[in-house]
Amino acid sequence: MTASEREVLWFTEVGKQDIPVVGGKGANLGEITQAQIPVPPGFIVTAHTYSRFLEQSGLRPTIEKLLAPLDYNDSARLQQVSEKIKSLIRSAPVPQQIATEIKEAYRQLGGGPVAVRSSATAEDLADASFAGQQATFLNVVGEDEVVDAVRACWASLFEARAIFYRADKGFEHMKVFIAVPVQRMVQSSRSGVMFTLEPVTGDRSKIAIEAVFGLGEAIVSGELTPDLYVLDKASLRILEKRVANQERQFVRNPEATAEDGANIWLAVPVELREQQKLTDEQVVALAAIGKRVEEHYDFPQDIEWAEEGGELFILQTRPVTALAVAGVEGEEVEETAPLLVSGSPASPGAAVGPVRIVLSSSEIDRVKQGDVLVAEMTTPDFVPAMKRAAAIVTDRGGRTAHAAIVSRELGIPCVVGAEGATTTLRDDQPVTVDGSQGKVYEGRAEARLAWAAQEKARQAEMGAVETRTNLYVNLAEPELAEVVAARNVDGVGLLRAEFMIAQIGEHPQLAVDEGRSEEYIQKLTDSLLKFAKAFHPRPVVYRTNDFKTNEYRNLRGGEKYEGSEENPMIGYRGASRYVQDIEIFRLELEAIKRVRKDYNNLWVMIPFVRTPEELAGVREIMVREGLAPSQDFKLWMMAEVPSNALILDKFLDVGIDGISIGSNDLTQLVLGIDRDNARLAAEFDERNEAVMVALEHLIRTAKARGVTASICGQAPSDYPDLTEKLVEWGITSISVTPDVIDKTRQIIADAEAKLAQVAKA
Repeated sequence: MTASEREVLWFTEVGKQDIPVVGGKGANLGEITQAQIPVPPGFIVTAHTYSRFLEQSGLRPTIEKLLAPLDYNDSARLQQVSEKIKSLIRSAPVPQQIATEIKEAYRQLGGGPVAVRSSATAEDLADASFAGQQATFLNVVGEDEVVDAVRACWASLFEARAIFYRADKGFEHMKVFIAVPVQRMVQSSRSGVMFTLEPVTGDRSKIAIEAVFGLGEAIVSGELTPDLYVLDKASLRILEKRVANQERQFVRNPEATAEDGANIWLAVPVELREQQKLTDEQVVALAAIGKRVEEHYDFPQDIEWAEEGGELFILQTRPVTALAVAGVEGEEVEETAPLLVSGSPASPGAAVGPVRIVLSSSEIDRVKQGDVLVAEMTTPDFVPAMKRAAAIVTDRGGRTAHAAIVSRELGIPCVVGAEGATTTLRDDQPVTVDGSQGKVYEGRAEARLAWAAQEKARQAEMGAVETRTNLYVNLAEPELAEVVAARNVDGVGLLRAEFMIAQIGEHPQLAVDEGRSEEYIQKLTDSLLKFAKAFHPRPVVYRTNDFKTNEYRNLRGGEKYEGSEENPMIGYRGASRYVQDIEIFRLELEAIKRVRKDYNNLWVMIPFVRTPEELAGVREIMVREGLAPSQDFKLWMMAEVPSNALILDKFLDVGIDGISIGSNDLTQLVLGIDRDNARLAAEFDERNEAVMVALEHLIRTAKARGVTASICGQAPSDYPDLTEKLVEWGITSISVTPDVIDKTRQIIADAEAKLAQVAKA
């Protein structure tokens, strides 16, 4: 039986390539478990199991019939249809075989309290979060109770809010399936959410952590206003702390009966209410874990965490789906309009409109286009009204509450934790909401509105700036190709193979040994084609597979072909593999050739090259396979090993067209610092003198030899002074992640202008 046909899979058996089988949440839990991130153990009831349940219960035709004529904007009718479908699912018996598998897995997990969560197959994607659309059940105890909770998660796929969200995003209802992760319950004394960027401004140089006493459900729902800790990502130095008074906490009810519910609100001891939820040491340790998770995915992450008995756990992670363009956070301007209420800035910008106070999701039809939605907090049921609102204000919640996340996704101003907003403001009262400052003014706050308009215009100008230095983008996921190709970028400077290989999900040697090389090649070809087609005629520089032995072992069949290495980071990886295992390398080369038949903008970059002889061997293989460097096919080398900088001329003598500096690995190897080590985080800095000497030598040597020099890493967008030096030394391109495209283009433009002024002087 294949993995996709099994009723239950354990976290240790799945990764990010398994979204069709275990959904977004399940795939991410498996992925970070295998990456050695501290995750409570668990298993996943697969999407196949849900599909079998629908078929065996005969419910599919009935559900399709109920959904077919539905007007999704008719909130009352939407709610009626939702309740009907959920009732049908909850009352249908779970097939005996499925129930038995779930109970057996629960016993293997050790029994006791578990968290049962929904994981839709169109969830937690880089372009759609589906945040809060399906159900979660905490502290579920007992075999029958776990089966019931799984069925309730299946039913929650048809919550009114979930139906509306899918329709709005263009997903077909019956093509979205649901898996259900069941995870050992962490009885957290503290919990919360962490963003590996500053979520309001989009500042990638920071990490934002929110924390409360008790279970994290209270922070995600917006029930509580949390502590906020903001850190510098590079040094893990705490930059800002806001400690919130917390009078109650959501915890497990040890005396709960089926009627009472598993969890209860209890008072926080008086002596703790105004205390910092996490010690400074815990804040730094948690941020270090978050940094590791982001580096694993190479994309900003929205992470739920918990602390139990002094130990920190990651409960789930997802990509940040609403990436703000980094700008000026709430710049001070003189405002004469009266200030009515203040809270935390949650989504930038300013907007004016009449207040509409909504105390329950049953009242959302009162919100008209352009109203300012004011609520105690929002839930996913509020989303239809939120889409009509000009701005949102809530009494409670932090920057990672539902209202904040959805507002950023919608691109409208939001203020959260504005205590007393629902009682201070009144219906139809005209107000200005400043989401950058976290303030609500009476009437039209002209100065704030003018500032917001100027900031919006400034960001638009940033997106239109042209530079002599090419600005490329780092990509990995085929689903993002078309979206990012529409941005102001000159091509892809780093297309990573690893995500595409992971999506295929098996060790390439297994495909070869089983006679399925053609199938493997075609899957890789299809993924590469999406990038080459979307960016044509702009170049797409594909970095061939740089999986390390431990990462290869995680693929299906990997343990058969991969040994264990003490330090895979400097082990059997990159170019070393190509010259020793030509058969596997040929699979990639064949896929590249097939794409280039129609799109000649696909180039190749070789990673982790230790010696000129190794590079010569790789080049010889490529030439034999019909991929010789030419006018329209360029061969680059990653410059990330100190030997590349020390004897670059000898590498260039082999015959390559360009280098791309991998600043993370280069810094790590020049300084001898494990970049995942929190204790050494402050010393890991690309601007260290030794690293700067290596960077300058690489760029100036490449320029003197007439080959292109690029850099792919976060440093150019984090450190404008470094970018100025790169441009001064003659770098030809800079490649960054999608969220900092406009910011980095402006930094490059400023550096070029400054150098031009110096030259004139």
